[in-house]
Amino acid sequence: MTEDKRKTQLLELFSTMSGKTKIVEPMKNIHGTLRDSDAIEREVALVIREIIEQGIFKTSLKPIQLAKLVTSFYAGKNDTEIARELGDEKLSKTVARARVRLKLFRELDFRMPFDKAKMEDLVASGKTMKEVSDELGVSPSTLREYRHVIGEQEDPTIDPYICRIRDVMEDRDLSEQMTRSATADNLGESIDITEAELIDVT
Repeated sequence: MTEDKRKTQLLELFSTMSGKTKIVEPMKNIHGTLRDSDAIEREVALVIREIIEQGIFKTSLKPIQLAKLVTSFYAGKNDTEIARELGDEKLSKTVARARVRLKLFRELDFRMPFDKAKMEDLVASGKTMKEVSDELGVSPSTLREYRHVIGEQEDPTIDPYICRIRDVMEDRDLSEQMTRSATADNLGESIDITEAELIDVT
């Protein structure tokens, strides 16, 4: 018998015989004291609203959508998956640009199909973007995308806000760790009590 199945059977028997709710009550306390995902997103949204109100960058996405973008990025979702979570897969490019603007970079963002130093030299020479893209063998749109990534990476304007968002997300990670630990501790305690009661009646 697997450990999970054994625990489930013990809990069911414990509940039937004693009518106790020891496994439930501690969980209520956990959810009452640690912030849930909605609270995290609202807190991130407040920071993003400040960014937008300061005119640091513009996007068609609302603050709460951008907050969802942030939490989904931290959850490992790609741009298309995030767009789906926002209700429209066609928003994937909008998501990608907003993500880069918020300095939520992916390794793929820096896999440029050309030499970065060469691009910078060509731009500094005064050539047009069409001429630069032709020299590099990429489309103007591809060149714009990578220049956007480089520009956002080097621009410090948004950094104080990004630090605040990261602090919120780090607090979330800590809360999740505390929740998992508390849940495991309470489940273990309840199983121990259940087994003790079973011994008493058998």
